[in-house]
Amino acid sequence: MLKALPHIGRRRALQGAAAALVVFGLLLWWLLPVGEDSPSGRIAFSTGVREGVYERYGKLLETSISKDMPDVDVDLLNSEGSQQNVARVATGKADFTIAAADAVETYRLDGAPGWHRLRGCTRLYDDYVQLVVPRSSKIKDVADLRNKRVAVGQEHSGVRLIADRVLDAAGLDPTTDIKPVAAGIDTMPSLLKDRSIDAFFWSGGLPTNSVRALSEEMDIKLVKLGYLVEALHKQGGGSRYYRAATMPADAYPEAQQGSAVPTLAVANLLVTTDRTDPELTEQLTRTVIDSRDHIGDQVHAAQVVDLRTALFTDPLPLHDGARRYYRSVKP
Repeated sequence: MLKALPHIGRRRALQGAAAALVVFGLLLWWLLPVGEDSPSGRIAFSTGVREGVYERYGKLLETSISKDMPDVDVDLLNSEGSQQNVARVATGKADFTIAAADAVETYRLDGAPGWHRLRGCTRLYDDYVQLVVPRSSKIKDVADLRNKRVAVGQEHSGVRLIADRVLDAAGLDPTTDIKPVAAGIDTMPSLLKDRSIDAFFWSGGLPTNSVRALSEEMDIKLVKLGYLVEALHKQGGGSRYYRAATMPADAYPEAQQGSAVPTLAVANLLVTTDRTDPELTEQLTRTVIDSRDHIGDQVHAAQVVDLRTALFTDPLPLHDGARRYYRSVKP
C-alpha cells in the first residue's frame, strides 16, 4: 500500500498544480480571443457609378471583409458618387462609403443633415481630375469648352462638384456657357465615341479602366488642368482640398504618348459615422490596410494606401475604432 504524502508534500503538490493551472489559463488567454467576439451582422457600403473605381474597390474590399470577418455580410450600393455617398452615410442609409475630401467638406460646410456625425477611418488614394477630348479636338484648355457639349457627371456625383468648380475657375458658367450633359463614367466613353459630346470630365483613381479602354479604341487626349489650382483655392470651401498633381505618362499610354499631364488631385476617404460600432470599425480599418496589395493588384490606385498617412482624414475626425487600430500598430 502506498504511504500517504506528508502534509508539507501535499501542500507543495497543490501549489504546483495551482501554478500549472494559472500558466495554462494564461496560455489560453494569449492564444484565444476570449471575450472578443468577431464582429457580426450586416452593413451597407455605398460605392459609386457602375464601371467606376469606387465600385471596383468596393467589390474587392467586400471579398477581403468576408475573409477577415466571416460573420459580417456586406450590401454594396451603387451611387452617383461622392456627394450621394456622404449624404447616405450621414443620414443612416449606409454604414460606410468612399468619398472625396472636397465633397465631405462641402457637405459639412452646408450643415446638411447628420454632418456632425461623420467620421473618417482611412485616407485612401487620390482621385485625379481628367478632362478627355478627341485627339483631333481644338480644345486645349478649359476656356475652350465654351458652347461645347460637355459631360459633367451625374447630379450627386463628385465629378459634378469638381467640374462645376473647374469651369468657374476658368471663367465659365457651368450652366450657361457650356451645354452640360449629366452622365457617368459608364456612358461617357460611348457618348464621346458617338460624337454626342465634345468632352467629358472624370475624377478617379489612375488608371480608370473605362478611360484606358477608350484610349485603346479611339484617339483621345487629356487636357491640362493644373494651372487652375490657385483660382480654385480662391473659391474657398471644399475647393481648398484640390492640389496640383501630375498624371504620369504611363497612366494612359495610348492617349498620353509619353507625356505627363499636369492636372488636379483630391484625396479619397473611407467614411462612416459615430453610430458605427468601434470594434467593427477597428477591424474594417485593419482590413483596408491589410488588403492594400490584394486590391492594388486590380485597382492600381489602391497601391498607394499608406499606414503612415492613412490616419489623416481631414476634414473629418477619426472614428474611435479607427483610432484604436492605429494605436495598436504604432511602432
